[in-house]
Amino acid sequence: MQSEDDSTAESYLRNKAVTLGRRTRLIICLMRWLLRPWLSFMLSGSHKRIARLQLRMAAQPCRDTAALTQDYRVLGRVPGHTVGDIDNTEAPVLLDLHRVAFILPAVPATHLTLVAKLARSIGGSGFLADYRLAPFNRHPAALDDCENAYRALLERGFDARRIVVAGESAGGNLLLGLLQRIRAAGLPMPAGAAAISPATEMGRIHAPPSRARFRKSDPILPAEALHRIDPLYAGGHDASDPELSPLYMDLDGLPPIFMQTSDAEILLDDTLLLGRRMYEAGVEVRVDVWPGLPHAFPLFEAIFPEVQQARQDIADFLRSCLRH
Repeated sequence: MQSEDDSTAESYLRNKAVTLGRRTRLIICLMRWLLRPWLSFMLSGSHKRIARLQLRMAAQPCRDTAALTQDYRVLGRVPGHTVGDIDNTEAPVLLDLHRVAFILPAVPATHLTLVAKLARSIGGSGFLADYRLAPFNRHPAALDDCENAYRALLERGFDARRIVVAGESAGGNLLLGLLQRIRAAGLPMPAGAAAISPATEMGRIHAPPSRARFRKSDPILPAEALHRIDPLYAGGHDASDPELSPLYMDLDGLPPIFMQTSDAEILLDDTLLLGRRMYEAGVEVRVDVWPGLPHAFPLFEAIFPEVQQARQDIADFLRSCLRH
């Protein structure tokens, strides 16, 4: 059950006043005992085990495209799933960068479903970029693909003012890296961006502080397994580089940004610290903190009824950006 949002002292930051139902709390408990150990096991596995899991996750079909057409296309040099009419460059388009830990691919059954619902909400299409994954392709391969996907939309004739970008977790990290690439190349910025539970610090396992504080209680993410992600994804690159750790990025010239996080996840402070920096730098930013839910919770609308509102909040924000 949802009540009015709790306002905080700073207008950009909102604590969502949500009461989680008994079923939701039970599922979160099961995630903590079952999903988190499984994810830790997979992240610590051999390259062969990771490759097998990549294939298994990519094979799960999307059965709910919000009545939009579904396809798999190549735009520029980047393949990916599309929903809606990607050839209609007069309508808005959502470039989506969802992925899991830079290592696992988007799961069409969940990721593409969310993309389709958001694309329908903005009255346009969506492109779920299938960027290259670690450990077989290390930085900057994934970020190069994200940049190429954005350039491909511009080259197809989409006005940047009709493009919005979204990403969760590793995809949120890449979204923030993409904005830096767009600025460095002198390209027009998208109308707005939504980052869900973004990972913004890649050089430290123990920090920001929420990583240690919630290391035993996070419903999904195993804090101890984070040490595997840096070498698998960043390789020999300096992990404090703002393209890898956008917590330290230059904030000049960014478009409006909406971020969501949970007060139960180890990446909570990844969002809060960057959100505060953005606010102090004059970026048009909004940060919503949800109670108790797992990392990247908007993906779990099928099992958490409370999450429908989170998805609607993202859609409302993206629509407001496209109206400017």
